[in-house]
Amino acid sequence: MAEVLIKVEESGERIDALLARYVDGLTRAAAQRLLEAGAVTAAGRALRKNDRPRQGDVISVVLPDEAEETELAAEDIPLDVVYEDGDVIVVNKPRGMVVHPAPGHPDGTLVNALLHHCGDSLSGIGGEKRPGIVHRIDKDTSGLIIAAKNDFAHLALSAQLADRSLSRVYEAVACGEFGSDSGTVDAPIGRSFKDRKRMAVGGAAARSAVTHWEVLARYRGYTHIRCRLETGRTHQIRVHMAHIGHPLLGDMVYGRKKPEKGLEGQCLHARELKFIHPRTLEPVHLETELPEYFAMVLARLGGQL
Repeated sequence: MAEVLIKVEESGERIDALLARYVDGLTRAAAQRLLEAGAVTAAGRALRKNDRPRQGDVISVVLPDEAEETELAAEDIPLDVVYEDGDVIVVNKPRGMVVHPAPGHPDGTLVNALLHHCGDSLSGIGGEKRPGIVHRIDKDTSGLIIAAKNDFAHLALSAQLADRSLSRVYEAVACGEFGSDSGTVDAPIGRSFKDRKRMAVGGAAARSAVTHWEVLARYRGYTHIRCRLETGRTHQIRVHMAHIGHPLLGDMVYGRKKPEKGLEGQCLHARELKFIHPRTLEPVHLETELPEYFAMVLARLGGQL
């Protein structure tokens, strides 16, 4: 990753337009994605796309590593489609699948599979590399993810993410035994000052992050929990659980640095999804079973306490 510093020469221009003008090769849509990710700051404050910096402000822009120049191709990859109509598609993503092409993962992604399954029927708002993608889940996180088939649906679902009416519930196995049956972690998340590829509580340009958790089952040394996101920051559950001393089992980025119970990568599954259908305005509630790897981990933990 690289950091670019921009000194604003005049007031009044929207930050997304300003970035597109100052940073070579950066489109306005790409600038907006950087803003949404908290990668654009001024005086330590994360900027929003409708902010208008003042003359003399110094803007910091953290740019991701350049993606390899690859043409986004449709690939015949099987999908576990949980719900689909003319506006949206909800997929039960398997563990190990990357959501969209990125450096090191130019193909074999959910986007490649969606392009084959949906043809040209995907929203363009997500950008050239992320058509239809409304939200993301990590490569080693399994479970429900929603994509939009047109811009109307994408805008409506993005608004639900913003006002928190789109609900996402996860299940996870965390290390350690919780002292309470439920709780809330309210701690802002930003990019780690030590490692730009990691997130951290109180990191650079930290933004509000709230995770509600409850215990489902207790095991010796581990706990099966349910987490409901009130916000949707990158790696939020993983960072918050590590922050309170209970990193997710298998998470070698934020937790223990060796595989446990035969698992490399966090034991985390997006189990429930609730949203208001963008066209019918009817509530939609979807739920999946725990995947095989998750059930296997629970079996290896032994009897419940």
